[in-house]
Amino acid sequence: MRVFGVVGWKNAGKTGLMERLVTEICGRGVTVSTIKHAHHNFDVDQPGKDSYRHRVAGAREVLLASGNRWALMHELAGEDEPPLADLLAKLAPVDLVLIEGYKRDDHPKVEAFRTETGQPLIALNDPTIRAIASNTDVDVSQPVFNLDDTAAIADFILAEVGL
Repeated sequence: MRVFGVVGWKNAGKTGLMERLVTEICGRGVTVSTIKHAHHNFDVDQPGKDSYRHRVAGAREVLLASGNRWALMHELAGEDEPPLADLLAKLAPVDLVLIEGYKRDDHPKVEAFRTETGQPLIALNDPTIRAIASNTDVDVSQPVFNLDDTAAIADFILAEVGL
């Protein structure tokens, strides 16, 4: 599977860009899956639901299935967070996996950058960042796209991964 990431500081526009890229790239007939890294404790389950009760009772994995979708929740129970490569191996084959976050991993990335965050460009010190998607002009050696030019960013990503 080919992978490409979207990184940036909080409120830089990563999630919006990811959403638009998935829509754009899927619309071109390319199959896409995503991985989103969360830096905080999160829960996809709701208190009171059966699957939540199974997990809280001590189940290491809970698979929830219906006629529309299935989801597998795995409790780490004190183990270290698995590396990105291990998580990628759990996905069904697709043409492209878009990864939001994991800015310290070595896959190619585009950086979402907004001056309003007050943060510096990550790309200045990260050779894995191949392009910048920004709401302002930036002086870098990588290609710079308007943060809202989803089609151009998608073109760049697909060319980079050979699709």
